Parts: sequence; structure tokens; C-alpha cells
Amino acid sequence: MTTYVITVPGTFTAGIEDEARTRLSQALRPADPHHTRMGDAQDLDPLTVNEDDTFTIRLAVEADSVPHAEEDARRLADSALQAAGLDDSEAPLGPAVVTGIDSEV
Repeated sequence: MTTYVITVPGTFTAGIEDEARTRLSQALRPADPHHTRMGDAQDLDPLTVNEDDTFTIRLAVEADSVPHAEEDARRLADSALQAAGLDDSEAPLGPAVVTGIDSEV
């Protein structure tokens, strides 16, 4: 298995309140990219929210292939958004992409 850092972009269509943002950050903790060598070196945060309400979720995912890693990350991002009380219409996601690979090889 390889650890991938996956980036999933999105937009908060009606903004995001501080409480929902806190719940979302907490829900993302198990897949926090700080737990990889890349995260330590690049100081990757699991959630970045821009002034225009676009956001980026970065997740560390263990998988045997890029497609599986992207699918797992998308599923984790959806789950975290739901845990924060946000649905697909309030926080639609863009395509998941690999932005780093952490492998011993």
C-alpha cells in the first residue's frame, strides 16, 4: 500500500459558519496530511477556506492505486462534510486529484 495525499476542491455555496467549519475540521482529522512525511515538510492543512468561499480538502489515504486513493478521498470528504451538517448542494466538490505520494520505494 502507498500513502497518497489527495486534494479535493469545493465551494461553500452559502458560506460556512464557524461551528460547521470546526466540525468539518474535526471530521477530517483522521485523514490529516500532517501525518505523512510530505505534510511535515510542506505543512499541509486538511482544510483551507478562501475568501470567495472556495475550499480545498487535503487527505492522506492509503490505497493500492491512484484511482482507489481518489475514490477513498472523495468518500472521506463527502463523509466529513455530512458530519459538519453540509450536503451536496451546500458544498459541492470538484474532482479529487493526487498531489503527493508518500512511499518507501
